[in-house]
Amino acid sequence: MQKINFNSMDYQGLLEAVFLAAQDAISVVDEKGEHILVNPAYTKITGIEHDDIIGKNALYDIEDGEESVHMKVLSTKKPVENTKLKLKPSGKTVVAQAAPINVNGEMKGSVAVLHDISTIKDLTDKLEEAEKKLRELTYKYKPEDIIGSSMAINEVRNLIEKAAKVPATVLLRGESGTGKELFANSIHAQSSRSHKSFVRVNCAALSDSLLESELFGYDEGSFTGALKGGKKGLFEEANKGTIFLDEISEISLNTQAKLLRVLQEKEIMRVGSNKNISVDVRVIAATNTDLAKAVKEGRFREDLFYRLSILPIKIPPLRERKEDIPLLVKSFIAKFNDEYGRNIVDISDDALVILKAHDWPGNVRELENIIGRAIIYMNINERVIDTIHLPQLDTNKIQNIVKSVISTDDAGVTSLDNVLNKAESEYIYNVYLRFDKNKTRTAKELGISLRSLYYKMEKYGIS
Repeated sequence: MQKINFNSMDYQGLLEAVFLAAQDAISVVDEKGEHILVNPAYTKITGIEHDDIIGKNALYDIEDGEESVHMKVLSTKKPVENTKLKLKPSGKTVVAQAAPINVNGEMKGSVAVLHDISTIKDLTDKLEEAEKKLRELTYKYKPEDIIGSSMAINEVRNLIEKAAKVPATVLLRGESGTGKELFANSIHAQSSRSHKSFVRVNCAALSDSLLESELFGYDEGSFTGALKGGKKGLFEEANKGTIFLDEISEISLNTQAKLLRVLQEKEIMRVGSNKNISVDVRVIAATNTDLAKAVKEGRFREDLFYRLSILPIKIPPLRERKEDIPLLVKSFIAKFNDEYGRNIVDISDDALVILKAHDWPGNVRELENIIGRAIIYMNINERVIDTIHLPQLDTNKIQNIVKSVISTDDAGVTSLDNVLNKAESEYIYNVYLRFDKNKTRTAKELGISLRSLYYKMEKYGIS
């Protein structure tokens, strides 16, 4: 390498250029600890102008209680490395390094370099915000996707919020189409694990052997077709996060035993391995079957059932919260407008009557399907969903019921809510009488919970 020779003037000019161009703040004090030189970056980081700092003590630009790196260098005559300081008046946090200035063996002062780490914090905050947005994108559902204002759904929403605050295992029970995955997502998104993975497993979609290798992973050579190097299981992928085991009732007794071990020991063992791997995973399970009945029939382990149902949450069917239908319809209209490029603005009162009179065996999923089809059936110039757009439902039967209710109204004209309430109250009362006022049998016939029946009877004054 060729040696470059500088004269004293060139060398001084080079140092000045470096001093002025440096992005980090540089401050120089004399042997008394008074500032004699600062660079432009110093003014930017501290908020103190050049003329205001010159001649000031080394303690002038740092918060009270902070130790000056300059004064430490002057007292110890040794360099100081990586000292965290808070400056004033800017309030910024810096990492400082300082070294003595020696001339002919005599210490003449101290030079310090201050690196602004608040920029790092800003970048970290932006990164965290980006990760948050990315996590939101990975969530299929969010807490705000829980639509409804009924008593039934508000009770569930309250339980979801409580479940999110604790790491306990949750068992979601509900009919097919009630949106169990939505509620599982909501628990995770509101929990302390929200910044980690949410992994969904449809237990009913996988064979027993495949489910085991998917859940727990496998080692290389454990079976024909196994990947070189093995594969992580979904429990490992969900480490520090949440795993959602949908249709938990469909797993075999063998896999149930291994799942129980994970819940008890917080360890998994890959297929083909004898090594335990520690995992920290929050488990949310879901089922549309009666697990207690499955336990009695020997199809589900009792010990696993109790492990899973530490915090059981029942998702109400749509027929128990029909007052939420208008809000759900509104959300589905917005969704399909976006997907289909349509501009549907509303649904007619008559169409709402039809929807509210339906039993909804397919629950919210069925309602979503009905609204999606209705919009497809509509002409491009139509803006309001009407009864003609609901061919899947038995509109004639429902309309006859509504007409009979209206015809008995003394005023001749009544509000939609009155029509619906009167139809519901009369139907409940007739079923109640048919079963000799047996509330349990009445609730079963109506397909609602006993609690919901008591609520409706109180609402309509049925005794």
